[in-house]
Amino acid sequence: MARARTKRTAEENVADATASPESAAVTTRRRSRKSTDPAAQSQNGGSGAGGYDLVVVESPAKARTLAKYLGPGYRVVASYGHVRDLDTRKRRGEEVAGIRIADGWKLRYVVDAKGEDEDRRGRRKSAQEILEEIRKAANGARRIFLASDPDREGESIAWHIADELQLPPERTFRIRFNEISKAAVQQALSHPERINSNLVAAQEARRALDRVVGFPLSNLLGKKVASRLSAGRVQSVAVRLIVEREREIEAFRSEEYWKITALLAPQGSAVSWPGSSQGSKIYARKKGDADSAAESDDSAVVDTEAEDKADNGTAIAASKRNGLPAPPPGAFLAELVRWQEAEVRLKSEADADQLLAALQPAAFTVVKVEQKERLDRPPPPFITSTLQQQANIRLGFSTSRTMQAAQRLYEGVELRGLGPTALITYMRTDSTRVSQEALQAVRQYIAQESQLGPQYLPESPNLFASAKAAQEAHEAIRPIDVALTPQKAQQLGLSGDLFKLYELIWRRFVASQCKPAVLAVTTVDIVAGAGLFRASGRVIRFDGYRRVLPPVGKQEDAELPPLQDGQTLQRLELFATQHFTQPPPRYTEASLVKALEKEGIGRPSTYATIISTIQKRGYVTQQRGRFYATEIGKLVTDKLVHHFPRIMDVKFTSHFEEELDDIETGKCQYQQVLDEFWGPFSEELKKADQEMEPARTLTDEPCPKCGRPLEKRYSPKTGSYFLGCSGWKDKDNPCQYKRGSDGQEQEGPTTTDIPCPACGQPMVRKTGRFGVFFTCSAAPQCPTTMNLGADGQPVVTTLPSPTLCPRCGQHKLLLKASKTGKKYLQCPDSKCRFRADADEHGQLVRPPETGITCDKCGSPMVIKVAWRGPFLACSAYPKCRNAKSLTAELREKLQHLLPPPREKKAATASVPNVPISETCPECGAPMKLMKSRFGPGYYLGCSQYPKCKGKAKVSPELQAQIDAAMQQQQSTPT
Repeated sequence: MARARTKRTAEENVADATASPESAAVTTRRRSRKSTDPAAQSQNGGSGAGGYDLVVVESPAKARTLAKYLGPGYRVVASYGHVRDLDTRKRRGEEVAGIRIADGWKLRYVVDAKGEDEDRRGRRKSAQEILEEIRKAANGARRIFLASDPDREGESIAWHIADELQLPPERTFRIRFNEISKAAVQQALSHPERINSNLVAAQEARRALDRVVGFPLSNLLGKKVASRLSAGRVQSVAVRLIVEREREIEAFRSEEYWKITALLAPQGSAVSWPGSSQGSKIYARKKGDADSAAESDDSAVVDTEAEDKADNGTAIAASKRNGLPAPPPGAFLAELVRWQEAEVRLKSEADADQLLAALQPAAFTVVKVEQKERLDRPPPPFITSTLQQQANIRLGFSTSRTMQAAQRLYEGVELRGLGPTALITYMRTDSTRVSQEALQAVRQYIAQESQLGPQYLPESPNLFASAKAAQEAHEAIRPIDVALTPQKAQQLGLSGDLFKLYELIWRRFVASQCKPAVLAVTTVDIVAGAGLFRASGRVIRFDGYRRVLPPVGKQEDAELPPLQDGQTLQRLELFATQHFTQPPPRYTEASLVKALEKEGIGRPSTYATIISTIQKRGYVTQQRGRFYATEIGKLVTDKLVHHFPRIMDVKFTSHFEEELDDIETGKCQYQQVLDEFWGPFSEELKKADQEMEPARTLTDEPCPKCGRPLEKRYSPKTGSYFLGCSGWKDKDNPCQYKRGSDGQEQEGPTTTDIPCPACGQPMVRKTGRFGVFFTCSAAPQCPTTMNLGADGQPVVTTLPSPTLCPRCGQHKLLLKASKTGKKYLQCPDSKCRFRADADEHGQLVRPPETGITCDKCGSPMVIKVAWRGPFLACSAYPKCRNAKSLTAELREKLQHLLPPPREKKAATASVPNVPISETCPECGAPMKLMKSRFGPGYYLGCSQYPKCKGKAKVSPELQAQIDAAMQQQQSTPT
């Protein structure tokens, strides 16, 4: 059950937690007057006479890394992020759930007593349990240091902990560090501060506005369009960008045009040219051609101009660009740019043929050779948005994948011989600033590195300007120790995504402090009759920063042979190439992040969440790394733009981000900003509730099953509409008929003739995330469930048992089977969480006594078995979660109690041989059919695994092919 706490104004919220040392005594006296009971004083923080200082961080990984640096005089505990949030249930007097706007924007927070959290699958403790652990640790601590992340969110978490636990201000401090290194942590501990009230107010303003926008709009969309939809101040504007780009593409009309290119060589150079196998006329490849698979984008015809890039940002091979062949050594390509002193415009093949004929007798002569040197300056070190963009372009990482890996690198990774080690600075930043110590270290590294040296080191450090709206709160993202190269980190055990991202961050940082690359650019103008041809080449004179960070994307132009004014050239071939104008490209994650940053929508730290949310809600889909707007995304966007133009305005969203910055710096008042917004928005809400047309509409078509009219409705699951019987809510005679937008009937729950093994009632066939499953028609009274086995036959997965739960004594245990077929008993109450092994008859198996006691609570330790094997666990779980692996000595001691080694079962069914045409959404490589580990189904996995871990769902058409192949396999005699 959640506990609630109502806040006053934003300024009053942080008054106690941010009390200065001078006012701390007053605050303490006021509390002491409220209670003189020693027990109550202990509950409010205790005497603090313990022998340690307490440090509260956000994650267990960060806690382990800090503990290594701090030593025995400190205890480090984790809050697992936020410990409380606004209540989602609306109470009397609240205009929006958790917020009393008319009463000065009072926010009502609750502490969740449940341990479930869909965004933290590994989190088992509830917020209430976490707070209780922090309270107990704080009671015996001399000082309490709140060390959550150094940003608005972290400041807010620190205040929530201090406010909820009523930590005594005289010994509660806030510390911040940009990197988890021994020097940075000791520096922060030697200069403790108080919680920044402006930062907390800015975060609460964002949270309040997101709630008063999101909840009412989501409820309105649920009423007018479809259930389980959501809207928000930032996510809805992001969807609008994708929808508007989609409509630009739909409205685009491709136009044909042609180019003339000459293959030339210096006269008398004896260049051998056997002629092109394709001929002198090259047509644009159609979408779907094998050669253009890597280049294809969104249009029906693929333009193959030299500027085009593949989806992953890498350049298309020179032999494929334009369809032109690669020039032989000593030859080069020149493009016709002017004809009869005018720009060349060839709109058809006939125009190209006419011009080719006019050029046939012409002599080619060089009229101008221009050579210039150009400096290619190094890029700045990463900020959050550029890290997300480059990780997507270079590594194929999604924004969420990038931020998850960066979080682990920041918090600390286990390295051989070093223990938990943090590798990068804080990864949520918009500043390119670098500390003087880091600049000195990287300059020393560049000067002494054998692959670089003094010639790569500029005279003074390279400095970079941050964006106009940057908060400049932290340094850029960089390695903590530049001497720990990616190769050394890999030798110490860094691997997978963490190694790839660390290498990218390390290379970018080192490159940012190298000299620019020096490029020699040559442009040659050539006259042929009434035409002017132009060729360009580029040569790297000095690689500079590129030695550390090679470029991706369009490659440098080829080197030209030595040419001079007046020189006569030999024409080897004249090519006419067909092209089609292209629509604007669809957004990738990298380009969407760039657009959001450019428009000032949200903050870089929120981009991963935004992109994940708009896909979960069905507003957009991602195919081959590009975003496509769905029908429901377009519909919702149109309705919101029409009825809430201010909320959906990009400029309004970016303006509010600026006001949050003003709140943070004290230029603007929390309540003033929110009041200014709420007045007009509340009126728009009332008006939209009356005027917005429902998307659910009755049609004239009768239901083929019952004759009642069909209703057009929308589903976030498919992102499209479907037709369903209007009698689906009829209590007496419901009809569940549905037909998708593709015209195919959608099968809903169907009653089968399979009897329930527990009660005999018929089982109901349903389809879920992991495929087909069965539930008893007598549910919830009968909890029996079944899945489809590898042979396509139902297999029991849950059965009721007569055994009463020994922990809570209120529910009968459920007999279940794990994915490996092992039976176990579990309490149906999620709060109880009792679970124990069962024998082959479904009877409870008590774990044998080991004679070992828990070193944390004194309870007996028992042997449990996980997928990795047996281990020791405390019998008082979940109150005590102590667990230990079995050492060789313990295995020898407990060998008579250990279960026999698990036999590896041979695969019961092979993957059916069906053709797969899909490509990986991450890297574009072919996909292959894979057997799911979590059920009887299949999924598509990248053929480049483990290099690429891209996945995709099986389409209904492919599933039909799989079913047919399985039936044929079963009917074929072995």
